[in-house]
Amino acid sequence: MEIKQQCVVALTWILKDTLGEELDVLDDPVEFLIGGDDLFEVVEEALQGYKVGARLDLQIEPEEGFGDYDDQLVFLEPRDLFPAELEEGMTMEGSALPAGCNADAPKDVFYTVTEMYPDHIVLDGNHPLAGIALRLRLKIEGIREATEEEIGRGTAGTGFFKIQPMHDVAPGNDTLH
Repeated sequence: MEIKQQCVVALTWILKDTLGEELDVLDDPVEFLIGGDDLFEVVEEALQGYKVGARLDLQIEPEEGFGDYDDQLVFLEPRDLFPAELEEGMTMEGSALPAGCNADAPKDVFYTVTEMYPDHIVLDGNHPLAGIALRLRLKIEGIREATEEEIGRGTAGTGFFKIQPMHDVAPGNDTLH
């Protein structure tokens, strides 16, 4: 079977930045819906027509991936507005920012605490990989027809590099997949 729209592909990969620093390794195959919301368009396009066992090396530019870095999504906020247990690396939804935070901070963004000081913290609403060109080495481990449910949801259940809110997760445990 060849990869086409509305199929599910199981992938493993190694993700690096352009300097060769390893950012993520997916050793166990994970399934993604082709034609849904799971993968970047550039990755889906590159996979079309390949079969199980194929390997691909892709260069993903920021505009094809997580976008350019937007310094308008960085906010300096008073430290005393946040709980004492707040740590660098934690994320929070913009809609959950405490009262008194900058009213210009978009509510539909996840913010990462990137720096902490005695009197203030830095919240960054950019994806951690925004502005970075990426090198992705993929291996196709499996291909199958998508179910009606997967097609209806637009996902096989795994999104590509979605950052999850860390309200119930220990700091430092956010994953790229």
